[in-house]
Amino acid sequence: MTFEQHKRQFSGLDQFLINIDTGVRTLFGTPEVTERVNPADSQPEGELGEEDRKLAGRLMRINHAGEVSAQGLYQGQALTAELPEIREQMQRAAQEENDHLDWCESRCQELGTHVNLLNPLWYLGSLTIGAIAGKAGDKWSLGFVAETEHQVVRHLDEHLQQLSPEDHKSRAILEQMKIDELHHATIAEGAGSANLPAAVKMAMKLTSKVMTKGAYYL
Repeated sequence: MTFEQHKRQFSGLDQFLINIDTGVRTLFGTPEVTERVNPADSQPEGELGEEDRKLAGRLMRINHAGEVSAQGLYQGQALTAELPEIREQMQRAAQEENDHLDWCESRCQELGTHVNLLNPLWYLGSLTIGAIAGKAGDKWSLGFVAETEHQVVRHLDEHLQQLSPEDHKSRAILEQMKIDELHHATIAEGAGSANLPAAVKMAMKLTSKVMTKGAYYL
């Protein structure tokens, strides 16, 4: 569902079908993106050795899987958010995350690798978590977003350190993703996000490690 669609009134069945459509687009089709161009388009293709290209492909596959999870998370939270403005924030963030999804998939194709085979599992799991977080209340839902984005930024920093200096295209994508994730975290915090308990943050880190390992090899 696009940001503009939230200004209309939808029935429960409409909402269900829209989210089915979003999930299918995320996993198997073409997601709804914003007007932004792929930051890699303006960058030259560097000379990468076989190992550098293989590593870059795996890292971009991890990031693509992370964006699939982000879609599930935001869609789940938008379904159960209490305030209309919070739902709109979630949907706009989800659409911007679709840009990342598209950019990462394009880069995976350029690097000659596939996207993660477990993406449907990551999406459904994140959709469930997002819906639960939304049910807990908007401040906790926003807190979940803020913490998720901060963890993603740390992962992006690690990936930027691992990429070859010659991989200008992958770097441009990850740098823009980092800017966007920080922006989403700032918006969530400004909207009144709660600070999550340490145990929840640790569980999120462990879940992220499982996803990262799975996406790296599959």
